Amino acid sequence: MVWGRDGEMDELPIGRRVAYWRSRRKMSQQVFADRLGKSKSWVDKVERGVRRLDKFSVLYEIADILHVDVQLLLGKDPERRTDALNCIDQVEVEEIRAALERYDSMSAYFDAAPFPPPLGDMRKAVNHAWLTYQYGRYGMLTRALPKLLRDAQAADAGYGGDQAPEAAHLLGQVYQIASSVLRKLGECDLAWLAADRSMAVAQRADDPLLAGIATTRVCNALVAMGRARPALELNVNIANRLAPGGGNEATPGRLSVYGMLLLQGAMAAARIGDSATVDDLLTGAQEAATLVGGDHNHYWTSFGPTNLELHRAAAAVELGDGGRAVEIHHTICEAAFNGLLPERRAHHLLDIARGYAQIGDVANAGEMLLRGDRLAPSEIRCRPIAHEVMSDVLRRTRGTPPPPIAELAEHMGVGA
Repeated sequence: MVWGRDGEMDELPIGRRVAYWRSRRKMSQQVFADRLGKSKSWVDKVERGVRRLDKFSVLYEIADILHVDVQLLLGKDPERRTDALNCIDQVEVEEIRAALERYDSMSAYFDAAPFPPPLGDMRKAVNHAWLTYQYGRYGMLTRALPKLLRDAQAADAGYGGDQAPEAAHLLGQVYQIASSVLRKLGECDLAWLAADRSMAVAQRADDPLLAGIATTRVCNALVAMGRARPALELNVNIANRLAPGGGNEATPGRLSVYGMLLLQGAMAAARIGDSATVDDLLTGAQEAATLVGGDHNHYWTSFGPTNLELHRAAAAVELGDGGRAVEIHHTICEAAFNGLLPERRAHHLLDIARGYAQIGDVANAGEMLLRGDRLAPSEIRCRPIAHEVMSDVLRRTRGTPPPPIAELAEHMGVGA
């Protein structure tokens, strides 16, 4: 079920709102009915508007089961839009916040550690979470993150000896996944918290490369919070420490992490308008990409020659040179681009939409949004920056926008 523009949910009958939140909580009508102590027929009639909900005691019970404020059932929108099942709502944000605020490792000093899940199961779950992120399924991921965080924290607190570094490594990865998706969805403070946790855990995992890639998550969060200069300095500092040579073997993993540190440093430099530093860092990253020898996904970086060009275009957009970004876009090998994971491709198309908007070509800006939406809807429908671009496209389009643009804007809840 997908809602349209802001405010439309206010106008829905209360039964439809109950159905919406039940669907978001992945409950069947039967499961919901069982928890309420009602029949499935009763639930169905409520959701269809045949039966009225006129007792506040029942409303509060429904709200408790659905983990929402009763005001949402009465028609008051949550703080974050809930217009699509592939986005995130404020309830889910709070669930992730609660999971991030747990301190299982500290509790283990005083009490018995929580029963840890098998490490084999954790490896599979973390791998699946990475793929879910890199395929741009952010809603699915954010609904899974609270449990994944709790399980990873329990594993980190519960395993000792030879298994402790792997448990810490898995927890560090989960924190990085959480930071990455929270930043995309505009939850910058939580993204920074998760990234900071990932750096701390990486030190216990005894893996400098995990710490290195965790640094990029911290810096991304800092940039999102308007702290681009500290982000630049941190990226460059850690990149210098991890650079191949001087005892550091030039493995594909090291080259990938080193290259991503340089790329993220370039993005931070672009944010503060330092084009000379952008060029220097991109040159260093290009050397690393050449040594890697192709587009790979070591340490979940997607680092390689093609991703380098995507960052070159993105940096041009941040520098305000949309024309240059569009030129770079047209030089990228189509086959290589199509070989990248959906998140990377859709993210790039969003960057190029911004580039086209900068040069006043709103038709092509809209086309880039449509292409990105076909690849990874969450990357376009859920990201605040995409909403800004769509709003710009609608505002500057003469006359009525093309039907596909109008439809996408409606799904996004964006008006002119």
